[in-house]
Amino acid sequence: MPEAAGPLVRTAVDRGVATLTLDSPRNRNALSERLRAELAEGLAAAVADSGVRAVVLTGAGPAFCAGADLKEIAAERAGERTPDPDAPGMPELFSAIMDAPKPVVAKLNGPARAGGLGLVAAADIAIAADTVTFAFTEVRIGVVPAVISVPVSARMHDRQLTRYFLTGETFDAATAAASGLLTAAVPAEEVDAAVEDVLDGLRAGAPRALARTKSILGAPGHQDRRAAFAQMGEVSREFFDGDDAAEGRAAFFAGRPPRWAL
Repeated sequence: MPEAAGPLVRTAVDRGVATLTLDSPRNRNALSERLRAELAEGLAAAVADSGVRAVVLTGAGPAFCAGADLKEIAAERAGERTPDPDAPGMPELFSAIMDAPKPVVAKLNGPARAGGLGLVAAADIAIAADTVTFAFTEVRIGVVPAVISVPVSARMHDRQLTRYFLTGETFDAATAAASGLLTAAVPAEEVDAAVEDVLDGLRAGAPRALARTKSILGAPGHQDRRAAFAQMGEVSREFFDGDDAAEGRAAFFAGRPPRWAL
């Protein structure tokens, strides 16, 4: 399928809030190289804009984010495309959200899978409709939720994290909220109001005080995060380059179980 001609991330600013909308519904807002680059650019512009107090991250279409773009990865492994060395990787993207001096609110319009949950965990506040579902699908396609483990493990309670990382099961928004991944799960018709309540609270805060408060909240793990991302990046590359990942992608595209499934 040809790449979309228009922007993959749309930006709108209203009453001190920059809304960044992932707009690649053809692949369920997968984190392609181009989408990552546009999202990083949009976030940097919002941070640099003195009129912006907070950032909302949401998606267009039926899904919030499907995670990595498997077709793009398959093409790279087959030598059919050359990666852009200047495009931000997942660690850089998650770090940009976590280290942004302005609060980032994830507003989930639909399901999140794999790397998409990294965006949810990296955000300071995350609100979803109670119909939204989640899954760490990596092990089911022969790879490891390595890079996303850095932001996700800082949010989710150990027992739920262990279960859903290892099984790849789908879980609902109520479970995501109880586990710490979401701030709140609300009825679909109440999502806009719930997010607006949060934004009104952020608009009432002094910008410098908000930035300093966010830095304090992230301080305990900040020093170790760069090393953790580097280590997990190596694990991720090892598995994405492996035979299991190739089989997992082939099975996914063919709509069949991978060879290891019982």
